[in-house]
Amino acid sequence: MSESLDSLSESTGSGIWLPDPATLGIEEWVLTAVLWLKLGVEAMGALIIGIGVLVAIYQFIRALFSSGIRDYNPIRLTLARYLALALEFQVGADILSTAVAPSWDQIGKLGAIVVIRTALNYFLMREMQEEHSGRSLT
Repeated sequence: MSESLDSLSESTGSGIWLPDPATLGIEEWVLTAVLWLKLGVEAMGALIIGIGVLVAIYQFIRALFSSGIRDYNPIRLTLARYLALALEFQVGADILSTAVAPSWDQIGKLGAIVVIRTALNYFLMREMQEEHSGRSLT
């Protein structure tokens, strides 16, 4: 019995023997949990984009049928807010992917995606701030 435990364990350097996580299946369980979490975060980002599109369409239709000046900037900025929030979720999912990425090639690709999404988010936020400060000055 003790021989089988010895073959399943490694020394921590303090004289205490702990089972190897790979042998117990813990690493596989953690990998599966991270992948499910990544999928959930990506789905949440997609859901936020969908809700933003529906809200923007609703506002656009209301603007089409209302009389007066047709300023579509508030509608555009509403959609931009949803997109910025969704991009944050997508970047979070990308970060989860790097935690379980098996190769440097995948890590490089994910890094490029994160940079692109972060840049998009930065410019969306900047445009929203400029529009907000421009509206408050007038």
